[in-house]
Amino acid sequence: MVRVSREKAGRKGKTVTVVTGLPASQLRPVAKELKRACGVGGSVKEGAIELQGDQRDAVIELLGERYEVVRAGG
Repeated sequence: MVRVSREKAGRKGKTVTVVTGLPASQLRPVAKELKRACGVGGSVKEGAIELQGDQRDAVIELLGERYEVVRAGG
């Protein structure tokens, strides 16, 4: 199950979208695809994908075709 959440804590007020629950072998290719599709920067850190800004809706739409996706948090 893939979880998509939004975080602001510890980032000087900047919002990031965090994607967790993907297999380790899929992190980098999926991150590249999401960054290109959303037109934002991002990185892979500690087994999670972080995208700049609130991209939850776009990420859920893109990943919903291949994975069971859940919106986590508020």
